[in-house]
Amino acid sequence: MIVYGKQIFFYILEHHKDLIKELYLAKECDKEIFKKIANFGFKIKKLDFKTAQAYAKGGNHQGFLLDIEEYQFKELTSLKKSDFIVILCGISDVGNIGSIARTSYALGAGGIIFIGERLNMEGVIRTSSGAALDLDIVLNRDILSVINELKQVGFKIFASANGGKEIHDFRFKKNKKALILGSESLGLSQKIINKCDDCLGIKMKHGFDSLNVSAAFAILCDRMINA
Repeated sequence: MIVYGKQIFFYILEHHKDLIKELYLAKECDKEIFKKIANFGFKIKKLDFKTAQAYAKGGNHQGFLLDIEEYQFKELTSLKKSDFIVILCGISDVGNIGSIARTSYALGAGGIIFIGERLNMEGVIRTSSGAALDLDIVLNRDILSVINELKQVGFKIFASANGGKEIHDFRFKKNKKALILGSESLGLSQKIINKCDDCLGIKMKHGFDSLNVSAAFAILCDRMINA
């Protein structure tokens, strides 16, 4: 699995070096940076620009690339002891998923359940600045079964949707909580919302209808964890 970019390159070197299979440079580094990289003990492979672009599939690699072990998705049972988890249903944009993963890790969420058959973890790791490597992430295709399983172990399930109860006025009880987010375009189906214990939203001003899903999540996450 190829990840690239200077920030994620050094994050993995410093925090997850056990995942690294091969290390590539596609530019000349100054002596201090090269020495820092060499001190980690990996053989440094030089790539020409064309090969590096192919490895990064045209992305902005900045001359720093890593081949790392495939991400190992977790089982749903691994999240059942958490106090707060995030469920992503219908969100496909890797940038938004990565941003949500980064916020989840930074604010203390127990993990993420992604509803779908596959997830582009190379992109999620990159756009989360590496935070996705420190999170438990579960793949599951059946949102209704996930809701039922979580309710059985004491979770209160909250949907995020326009018209939901204003998050800043909501009073949370000391239950384990899960927040379900849908796509910006379609949101969550009424069937999913009906299965939840409550529906939450953020009051908009100036007649604006919505926030980017990752920005909205940051507000909701902070409020739900720190309420």
